[in-house]
Amino acid sequence: MTVRTILKYPDPGLSEPCGPVEAFDAALGTLAHDLLDTMRAASGVGITAAHIGVFTRLVVLELSKETGPRFYANPEILSFSAETMRHMEGSVSMPGATEEVERPRKIRFRYQDLGGAFHEEDAEGFYAICMQHEIDQLDGVFWLKRLSRLRRDRLIRKWEKGK
Repeated sequence: MTVRTILKYPDPGLSEPCGPVEAFDAALGTLAHDLLDTMRAASGVGITAAHIGVFTRLVVLELSKETGPRFYANPEILSFSAETMRHMEGSVSMPGATEEVERPRKIRFRYQDLGGAFHEEDAEGFYAICMQHEIDQLDGVFWLKRLSRLRRDRLIRKWEKGK
């Protein structure tokens, strides 16, 4: 497959909401595997089609080499826990920048696989955090928007100095 160019912050495409995947065909499979290769080349654990400028609701996660990659078309959160957790987050679109973000500890979500079949799943901990992070991106919410203005501005200044 192909390693694609990743949009870099502050590209306006990173604030673009994505439309649904409608065709579950060979082109979707190619896009999914291009995303996987691109994510691995960037040393990430998650990526969306939006990160490469394709504004369709497709996510790839590879949380460990043991579990391997997973592909999610049209993911949506159905419910989330009141209990939260804090975790360091970053983005393949902003390499080297990380900050602690608070999110619900558990979620239930629905998605389609690359063949179009629907699934519902519970996620907890790191898995839940990653899925929420990527669904935010599909909704046009870049992860920096989850930070306070002070923390966001400080991180952006630090990141811009290091570029």
